Amino acid sequence: MRSNGPGSRGPAPFVPERLPPGLDWTALVPLIGQANAALARYDELLQGLVNPEILLTPLRTREAVLSSRIEGTWATLEEVLEEEADPGAAAPARRSDVREILNYREAVRAAVKELERRPISLNLIRRVHQTLLSDARGGKRAPGEFRRVQNYVGPAGEGIEAATYIPPPPNEVMPLLDNLEKYIHAVERDAVVQIGLIHAQFELIHPFLDGNGRVGRILIPLFLYTRELISRPAFYLSAYLETNRAEYYQRLARISSAGDYQGWAEFFLAAVAEQAHDEINRVRAMWALYQRMKGVTIECTRSQFALPILDTLFAFPVFSTPQFVRESGIPTASAARLLKLLEQADMLRVLRPGRGRRPTLWAFPELLGIVQ
Repeated sequence: MRSNGPGSRGPAPFVPERLPPGLDWTALVPLIGQANAALARYDELLQGLVNPEILLTPLRTREAVLSSRIEGTWATLEEVLEEEADPGAAAPARRSDVREILNYREAVRAAVKELERRPISLNLIRRVHQTLLSDARGGKRAPGEFRRVQNYVGPAGEGIEAATYIPPPPNEVMPLLDNLEKYIHAVERDAVVQIGLIHAQFELIHPFLDGNGRVGRILIPLFLYTRELISRPAFYLSAYLETNRAEYYQRLARISSAGDYQGWAEFFLAAVAEQAHDEINRVRAMWALYQRMKGVTIECTRSQFALPILDTLFAFPVFSTPQFVRESGIPTASAARLLKLLEQADMLRVLRPGRGRRPTLWAFPELLGIVQ
């Protein structure tokens, strides 16, 4: 994302129409049914889990990795978890990427907490943005402030003349955002279509100088949660959008070039249905692994701490020994012995032996294989 001063020349900025656009709702009915049914099955699965928060913790980190990857970061899930387990563990070339990903996860967590007190608003969106850019790339690009200059999307190092998309001029930003906020609170015929339109409109307005894509994707689970389509704000679309990145951008571009909100709605509904099916399979695999590893953990440790061990491993599939002690509540001497037993049972592997002040880093490979 680039920004230009008021005197810059280039193609005309695009000003999207106010929401809601005209849609052929009848044509969308089959896709609406599929998307809502898939979401309902996913949420039913979550509600049936004994400890959903433990299983959802690594999925939140996965979402942060994938959403950030769409914007050009290259840190892996394992690298992010290593840095969290032992600050400073990330390679210097990856540290800024890792910081952005950790910020993304924190922005989601803070937004969910705020939703306990008040609905989605422009102020909440600003706070999400501020957290997202804190101490990261873009940190000097007005975190938490809607833009007052023209920006544009284009090749790195190129001027506005080479832009692939030019958002609305600064004087249109707040009127468009006011309309967007009103639409967020409106009752639409279908909430999945509604959040699809909200996401697209947010990207078209591009109200920040940086981080627009990530903020727009964070809005998806927040909105679905507030509309009670999901009982936890834990439905993430970035895996589908990252895999289908070219079509994702093409569908957004068709709105600005041809006003094709209908095509965008069709794409978004299909994305929700497919990603919900994928998440159902992933959560089922994680739950099956949990049940199997419960027996392994009890058998190989014969410890009163068997379940705290397992819960900690599922919440933190990459961890340091001190982190394991802190999160599980197991005394240090006992923790060291138990971790060795789990390594001997091929449940854990050592990523990096402890050396000097650097602790041993451990991994839970089977869980990582499901989450990644």
